[in-house]
Amino acid sequence: MTTLIAFLITIGLLVTVHEYGHFQVARWCGIRVLRFSIGFGKPIWKTTFGRDRTEFILAAIPLGGYVKMLDERELKQEALENAENTNAKTAYTEAELLHAFNRKSVFQRMAVVLAGPGANLLLAVLLYWCLFMLGITGDRPIVGDVEHNSLASQANMNKGDLILKVDGQPVKTWQEARWILLNQSFEKPSVEIETLNDAKEIHTHHLRFDGLNDDTEVDILEKLGMHTFRPKMPAQIGEILPNSIAEKVGFKAGDKIVAIDNVTISDWENVVSYVKESPNKNLQFSVERNQQIIKLNATPEATEVNGKTVGRLGASAKLDEKEIANLLINIQYTPFESIQKAMAKTWDTAVFSLKMLVNMVTGKVSWKGISGPASIAGFAGESAHLGLKVFLGFLALVSISIGVLNLLPIPVLDGGHLMYYIIEIIKGSPVSEQVVMAGQKIGFGILGLLMMVAIFNDINRFL
Repeated sequence: MTTLIAFLITIGLLVTVHEYGHFQVARWCGIRVLRFSIGFGKPIWKTTFGRDRTEFILAAIPLGGYVKMLDERELKQEALENAENTNAKTAYTEAELLHAFNRKSVFQRMAVVLAGPGANLLLAVLLYWCLFMLGITGDRPIVGDVEHNSLASQANMNKGDLILKVDGQPVKTWQEARWILLNQSFEKPSVEIETLNDAKEIHTHHLRFDGLNDDTEVDILEKLGMHTFRPKMPAQIGEILPNSIAEKVGFKAGDKIVAIDNVTISDWENVVSYVKESPNKNLQFSVERNQQIIKLNATPEATEVNGKTVGRLGASAKLDEKEIANLLINIQYTPFESIQKAMAKTWDTAVFSLKMLVNMVTGKVSWKGISGPASIAGFAGESAHLGLKVFLGFLALVSISIGVLNLLPIPVLDGGHLMYYIIEIIKGSPVSEQVVMAGQKIGFGILGLLMMVAIFNDINRFL
């Protein structure tokens, strides 16, 4: 239920903001707005108000929305379709037609088209502004395990090192370090990383990006063979997820796992490693409970993670809260600093989204990164479970994605209309109806292809 509610809030808010951008700028330009719809299909609620008697609709299919403006080109088509409908209004007075979209200057039409994506980008700035003022909590960039023969090991990265700078930019959290590494992996063959070791010595490492996996769903740190630092935790269960395998077979909070299949377990990392490598395999756990050893049999559930099938038990370790707190940092900014950070974050994310799209088209990046409604719903639910800050960050990211996507020069999208208006300015007259109609067919074809890829990716993720 949380996932459904979070998904509806996400789509409802972002679509409403996008369409309101079109609506408000159209009103400022003196254009008559006939309908403002959130969703497609049959209306489940509607009302009419305002000086233009605009019809506001909430429709049954919550996967988008639209703003319908008075336009003489559409009136011609409606006149043909409603020829037998005596109640249909297809005739407007000349005074009313002065408020038609097609009667406005090309620059006013461009403003209306740009307003939707612009509203999404402004919403992202607002959300990030709130986040930076509330404070960003993240993991300190301390290097954990480094895989043998990985790019990180070749750069002489060492467990326990604190990362100070990535590509010359100071970082305070792993989130900041990840972002720079991900960006630069598409721009440069390598980066320099500055670290501080336990002896308080500063070292510079030359980290190369040779042969990185093109799967965008795999964490950049995993690709580099470097992990975030986690303190050794005893093999003691702290929490059990509802309806999990662990709950069903009888594990309890406080249980200490001393062996699996008669193999001695020293810490929680051993438990995780053993369970991950045993999907759908029956395991015997030796558990210490109330100073007694009991035996529990469990078959880890097979789960897909980064393209690999791993086992999952549904239990987490008992954490030393003080030790975990030492690994976290909360960074809070003033309102003025926050707006600067928010604008920079929105710009960087939008530019990165465009880079990813270009790299997908050129084949440098896998198309697996395209998400459909099911994945977005899942991400919305997960972020909502993790708290308000995470959910606000998710909303900002999706809002930027919607804004950038709609600016692409694809007919039927806002960017496609913008392309037509730029051509109109250059040639001195509007693009012909025949070209527009042909472009619509091409645009719908491209969007249909993208939707099929997104749905295919969704199916693969959830199978």
